[in-house]
Amino acid sequence: MNEPPSVPSSPALRVGDRVTIDIHDLAFGGEGVGRVGDFVVFVPFVCPGERIEAKVTEVKKHFARGTLVHLRTTAPERVEPRCEYFGECGGCQYQHLDYTAQLHWKRKQIADLFQRVGGFESAVVREVVPCPKPYGYRNRILVRSQWNAPAKKLNLGFVRGDCGLVCDVESCAIAEPGVNVALHEWRQHPPPKGGLKTVLRIPPEDWVVPEHSFFQNNFFVLPDLLAAVRQRLRDAGARHLLDAYCGVGYFSLSLADEIDSFVGVELDGPAIRAAQENQRRRGVTHGEFIAGDADALLPSLLTKLDPTCTAVLLDPPRVGCRPTALEALREIGPAQILYVSCHPATLARDAKRLCADGRYRLAEVQPVDLFPQTQHVECVADLRLNSK
Repeated sequence: MNEPPSVPSSPALRVGDRVTIDIHDLAFGGEGVGRVGDFVVFVPFVCPGERIEAKVTEVKKHFARGTLVHLRTTAPERVEPRCEYFGECGGCQYQHLDYTAQLHWKRKQIADLFQRVGGFESAVVREVVPCPKPYGYRNRILVRSQWNAPAKKLNLGFVRGDCGLVCDVESCAIAEPGVNVALHEWRQHPPPKGGLKTVLRIPPEDWVVPEHSFFQNNFFVLPDLLAAVRQRLRDAGARHLLDAYCGVGYFSLSLADEIDSFVGVELDGPAIRAAQENQRRRGVTHGEFIAGDADALLPSLLTKLDPTCTAVLLDPPRVGCRPTALEALREIGPAQILYVSCHPATLARDAKRLCADGRYRLAEVQPVDLFPQTQHVECVADLRLNSK
């Protein structure tokens, strides 16, 4: 028989306490979820189904956090992490979890968020499209330098998961081999002091991308993300595309063969100039790229297009869209809104606003795992205008 968890009848948790917890869920962000009496306790690097011993590190009114001290039982989904820095470096949360299980829990977390934040049925969230290369996939990393006074050396690497200090790393298990070569060279010729950041990246083939402009960081599953957008654009039958937050024009130019015209909008000046150059190199003539604030320009641009056959593609920063932009979309009513986001919570929030009063319906959400071993996941939400 399994030993019962040591739960006091009326626990008063204190920092430093050791408690036994049964883990029953994974929260969005990667922490395992268990209970000690009325307290929800979050512990990283554990798996649902495990009984653990944890040390309490933080206590709030209704929840606490802890660190793993000992595994009393081990879940079958637990695997050996490939990275020696896992658990210290803050880049990965799931290397201890089998990849199939990662996909299962990511889908559940997204469905829970859409249900809790947006009020949507969980069935609207499809299964996560897996990455064919769960390790060695990142084409871009941000590394930092920090002076380590006790060791009298410069730490070169990534921010730790438990504090703001930099974890000194010699290689990254989720980065492409070419990126690790660049990391090694950077470490051989380090910056002169701490407090500096450096971007190491492999540029995409056939695309002009300025050094500090955005491009998806996973080339291996990027075709699946594009296919998810293409399939839904084709299904809706839109003839015009308004690509807000278009970056260097990846979606507009990749989907140009599906539509009669497009307009791409981007605030980043170097990115919009790169988009125009990418367009020129491809010989695409039935669209244009405009420099400007997508949120501010959406209303005026939408009035120039026939909303009955227009799709709007939103790919905003993690904070999501401004309420004024969402309201403009609801008022003008393009036939389809395709919303691409790496932050499911803000996506669920914005989808709820768009679907208020039945103006739009959320047809489905397609997650694509651009970030294996981490808490992050990309989603494509397909929203369709309801007929009046």
